[in-house]
Amino acid sequence: MLQLILLYLASILSGFALINVPTSAIITPGIANFFDIVGGIAIVVFSFVLLYHGIKSLIKK
Repeated sequence: MLQLILLYLASILSGFALINVPTSAIITPGIANFFDIVGGIAIVVFSFVLLYHGIKSLIKK
């Protein structure tokens, strides 16, 4: 179970990394906006999953 939680945390961090991708000659502003949206969705989804697992473990105890 701990490995799954660490995977969720890594997914949240990768969402933050996608949000902070700088624009360059290869990454156009359109692609950077897409990365912002995908990164934001990843952060929100995996944060809710972590909250769900935390609440579920508190209720079981």
